[in-house]
Amino acid sequence: MAEKTIRLFTDGACSGNPGPGGWAALLVWNGLEKMISGYEPDTTNNRMELTAVIEGLKAIKHRHYKVRVFTDSTYVQLGISQWIHQWKKRNWKKVKNPDLWQTLDKLVSRFPDIRFEHVEAHAGHPENERCDKEARKQSKKFNNK
Repeated sequence: MAEKTIRLFTDGACSGNPGPGGWAALLVWNGLEKMISGYEPDTTNNRMELTAVIEGLKAIKHRHYKVRVFTDSTYVQLGISQWIHQWKKRNWKKVKNPDLWQTLDKLVSRFPDIRFEHVEAHAGHPENERCDKEARKQSKKFNNK
């Protein structure tokens, strides 16, 4: 029987902040794993953290499954679970990265059972460490072009 929960591990990295950045998302479902990642030539760490979650959610095809998002970014975790309600009431005024938050808000609404959980960064969490390594690798990619 297939597992009904998709676990999404994410991380973002930036050299400079702003500077070249990378993101990574690891999807784990039913014993299978899929790592996706990318980079931006000029960005911030927070944008890469958000992009990792956005791209990870876009990659999920089974919208009726439970989704558990694991992030080491309190900005992402608190933003989506607490702060976003006030941002929407204020029509996104004085919000940094409103384009990404609005995209994330739309994606989250597609999943009936989604939860964001914070994991401690650089604390030996295997999936978080893998995402961190891949995001840092991606952030250096632009310098090699």
